[in-house]
Formats: sequence, C-alpha cells, structure tokens
Amino acid sequence: MKRIFKDDFTQEETWRVFRIMSEFIDGFEAFSQVGEAVSIFGSSRTKRGSEYYKLAEETAYLLSKEGYAIITGSGPGIMEAANKGARRAKGKSIGLNIQLPSEQKPNKYVDMLLNFRYFFVRKVIFVKYAKAFVILPGGYGTLDEFTEAINLIQTERIGKFPVVLVSSQYWKGMLDWLRAVVLKKGNISKEDLDIFTVVDKPKDVVLAIKRFYEPR
Repeated sequence: MKRIFKDDFTQEETWRVFRIMSEFIDGFEAFSQVGEAVSIFGSSRTKRGSEYYKLAEETAYLLSKEGYAIITGSGPGIMEAANKGARRAKGKSIGLNIQLPSEQKPNKYVDMLLNFRYFFVRKVIFVKYAKAFVILPGGYGTLDEFTEAINLIQTERIGKFPVVLVSSQYWKGMLDWLRAVVLKKGNISKEDLDIFTVVDKPKDVVLAIKRFYEPR
C-alpha cells in the first residue's frame, strides 16, 4: 500500500493547481511575442492530399501572407495541413499539443510547440491569442472547439470575434438542424446564428476576417 506523508504535498490533489498554473504561465510567456494569430481546427484523420487537406493548407497559407500566426492542435490531418501552409508562407507555425493516452505526436511543420496536460488550459490559449477561429471539417474535437467559441460569444464571456466555418456542404446538415430544430424550438435566437460565418474558399476566409476588423 502506497503511503502519502503529510508534508509530501506533491502527491495531493492540490498539487495539480501548481501544475495548472505552470501551464498557463508557459502559454502566456510563449505567446507574449507572437502577435496576431488565427486558430485553425479540423479532423486529425484527414488524409494528405485530400480536398480538405488542400483547403486547410491554402487557407493557412493565405492567412500567413496576411501576417497572422497560425495556431493548431499540432497533430496530423487538418492541423498538419494548416501548419504546412504557414511554413510554406514563411509565417509563424504554432502547435498546442495535448498529452493523450494514444500520445499524439506533433507534425513536422510546427515551428513553435507547447505541450499541455489539461484540455481546458489549452482551450484558453486557443481563444486568448486568436483573432479568429477557422473551423474546417472535423469530428467531436472540432465541434467542441466550435461550440465552445460560439457559446462564449453568445453569453458575452468574451468579445465577439470571427468564427468561420469552412465548407458549406460539410456543415449543411448541422446548419439545417440548428435552423429547423434548435431555433424553431426557441433554444437559440435568430441573432445567435450570426455569431459565425460559413464560406467555401480560402480567400473567403481571409475576406470574412478582414470584413470583421476593417470597420474597427
């Protein structure tokens, strides 16, 4: 039986607070010199050379050319494509890696890497340092990032910023459901559907972000 001594606080639950604090501090310090950035999300299962892979790479490339650093989850698929596009544009290519039981390995196009144990700390960094969220086709993880962002904006916990869904065909079923069921049942307002934008082409992602910030 393992014994925990009273003075050995590193074995107690409260020790996690210090670990969490250290992740926040590392993230804040690392991003203090990054400048304006865009967080790009999408499936880690997307195959190289596929339609969505090319879409992500070109989107990141154009955003990098506009001076934005590109932030991804550092993994394969869409994340790799986005980091590749940033590297190709000679922009800042950043990866926020999460430690998982399956051990996600950072892709080779990440130039600045931060590792996290806690999803919620990583999410704070994604939001805090992004001028926009770009959501490409993905699964549960991508949906989690999308819905968290629009919920924070809806509840005014953060200021409004561009949330851009890419590929109207891919997201059509979800968007139809939001309008026909969620809105119709009164669980969101019509204005809540304006929190995000849907586009199909990389150049339209850039345009959507520009349009948001130009009046400001």
